[in-house]
Amino acid sequence: MAYSEDHIALAAEYALGTLDAGERAQVETMMAGDTEFSAIVHAWEYRLGVLNQMVGSIEPRPIVWENIKAAIGHSTESQAPLVLPEAPPAPPPAEPVAEPVMAEPPVTPAAAQPVTVDNANDNSNVIQLTGRVRRLRNLASIATALAAALVAMLAVQVYRPELLPDALRPKPRIQTVEVKTPAPSPVPSAQYVALLQRDGGSPAFILTVDAATKNFTVRKVGADAEPGKSFELWLISDKLPQPRSLGVIGGSDFTARPVLADYDAGMINSALFAVTVEQAGGSPDGKPHSTPIYTGKLIETVPASR
Repeated sequence: MAYSEDHIALAAEYALGTLDAGERAQVETMMAGDTEFSAIVHAWEYRLGVLNQMVGSIEPRPIVWENIKAAIGHSTESQAPLVLPEAPPAPPPAEPVAEPVMAEPPVTPAAAQPVTVDNANDNSNVIQLTGRVRRLRNLASIATALAAALVAMLAVQVYRPELLPDALRPKPRIQTVEVKTPAPSPVPSAQYVALLQRDGGSPAFILTVDAATKNFTVRKVGADAEPGKSFELWLISDKLPQPRSLGVIGGSDFTARPVLADYDAGMINSALFAVTVEQAGGSPDGKPHSTPIYTGKLIETVPASR
């Protein structure tokens, strides 16, 4: 249902408490029979409730109540009882006097007589207009008060939020900042190299081992496998019952393997690395089938960073 400005102003004044007893009774009657109008009144009560939260209660001074009681008692004592005036005595009856007979004037038709209407006392339009102007002024005052309250509340939220109730305090903003720290530079690990050669001659293979990952790389320098044969790398240690195969050395210049991860650093550093010639694809049973032709032991070339 669409409500006029008068209805909205009436609801606002009811929530503000500026209506007289008759107007309040009118509003309460409308609220009892119209749920939408009742919702408008409750909405105004919610909006104007902010003003009550921002203004603290003030206890009046004791002298105020004493003045009120004194004023009530003074008006009661000074009020005189109401006495009605006595009616004057009735005059004696007058003697009848003969009135002269006069000719009656001619009767004028009713349509020809002028009709005058007394509108001097018809103030209904003026009263309605006055009430409407008053409500509009009250509505403007309420809107101004609301705007001022909102501005004041925003100012308090910005500069003095601790003065507001908990429900009106702004929630703290939590901003997550991600700080990316540069990854630490890798610490150089120790590097070991073994020259696999025969009888102190020129190296045929160069074996490089990384101490941190235990990965090794074999570089072919001056050895060529016979047709139908393969070179195979072995680890020989007195801690093992027999040599352990580290895989076939490929035909390219570099061959990389991670198989040293199964052995501890002490065994790797003290072991003897050897190369045998096996059938194509390597030893079929995991044992060397020829005498090692190239051997060598690891030496530390790059120390670990402290």
